[in-house]
Amino acid sequence: MSLWIKICGSTSLEDARLAGEAGADAVGFVFAPSPRRVTPAQVAAITPHLAAAVEKIGVFVNAGLDEIYSTVHMCGLTGVQLHSEAGPGVPGRLRERLGRGLRILRVVHFGAGAAEQIAQHTRNRDVDGVLVDSRTPTAVGGTGVTFDWDSASAIFSQNAEARKRLIAAGGLRPENVAEAIATLQPWGVDVASGVESEPGKKDPEKLRIFVAKARAAAQE
Repeated sequence: MSLWIKICGSTSLEDARLAGEAGADAVGFVFAPSPRRVTPAQVAAITPHLAAAVEKIGVFVNAGLDEIYSTVHMCGLTGVQLHSEAGPGVPGRLRERLGRGLRILRVVHFGAGAAEQIAQHTRNRDVDGVLVDSRTPTAVGGTGVTFDWDSASAIFSQNAEARKRLIAAGGLRPENVAEAIATLQPWGVDVASGVESEPGKKDPEKLRIFVAKARAAAQE
């Protein structure tokens, strides 16, 4: 199976198109407090101009179900990324309302209790993948900080055997993505700040190099 690559924190049509042209599988739009925050109206103006093959993932933190439903429909999203504050029943209710075609990702911040949380989410048939991220006291994503890949590698290998889709995030950059892939053997990778020239603005060269290095590492 080929590596799944998501470029998160897109704030403009230019950056979202750039991700698709560079070979990314998905772009992420952050509907939560962040330097990369966008509104549903902004995203609704972007998604119709993206290739159909590029997944459009909405990132939600503490959002209500009605807000998620309306944003998915308004923006033409093909997936949602739910941070750990979302209750365990949320994926099932989203699936019931929005169908099997929606990709549903859950986020786990690596640290104490991460293994148990990952196991819980991977047992949930309504969760398509688990994004393992780092966290700082002031940010739940886009931190630019890596977690301990060596400590996490056992968790990734255990879940790989169960064919669960684990996605590595947090502090990935063109310079270290190959090492992360070699250590974790993830199903996918997710990057935001590591391919930016400034918060909310992608750097074309960094983005292209990141995708190329990630693809090469996945083939080794």
